[in-house]
Amino acid sequence: MEAEEPFTKGQKGSSAMPHKRNPILSENLCGLARIVRTNALAAMENVSLWHERDISHSSVERVIGPDSTILVDFMLTRLASMLDGLVVYPDIMRRNLNKLGGLIHSQRVLLALASKGISREKAYEIVQDSAMRTWEEIRSGGNGNLKELLRNNVTVRKHLPADELDGLFDLGYHLKNVDKIFKRVFKKWAA
Repeated sequence: MEAEEPFTKGQKGSSAMPHKRNPILSENLCGLARIVRTNALAAMENVSLWHERDISHSSVERVIGPDSTILVDFMLTRLASMLDGLVVYPDIMRRNLNKLGGLIHSQRVLLALASKGISREKAYEIVQDSAMRTWEEIRSGGNGNLKELLRNNVTVRKHLPADELDGLFDLGYHLKNVDKIFKRVFKKWAA
């Protein structure tokens, strides 16, 4: 429930589970991608024939050339339409991320500790220990909190002041280039 492709009123989902909204457009694109990859393999197998120039490669090229370009055009059009109608639930995304008790920030803490002079192995051991304890708390129905466990670790406190540790748990760090990426990928439509 973080994101879903468009689902229109009256559209059927799963034939066995009426509540299910099958991602038919995505599934279709994944299946068609197999054909394009297969055609790429056929093209690669033709490479060894270029010097000999027998005609066994031309029959393959006559099929995969037009089929692949038409198929990729169809796939890109379908993908653009799907993305245009994509329904995104940012509140659910945030709620799901929060269920992880800060575990997604463990790498940043590891690297910060290593940059403070702690050996990478020792930093890894410290962060992993707290991360595994966080996992166990979450699995047992509790509210695991990696930042709190790390804050209570003497070595972490010695090397990372509270405000610096808090900064390592800022989700904005992971999202800082999202706008740049979208502009680069979708610049044609951005105007």
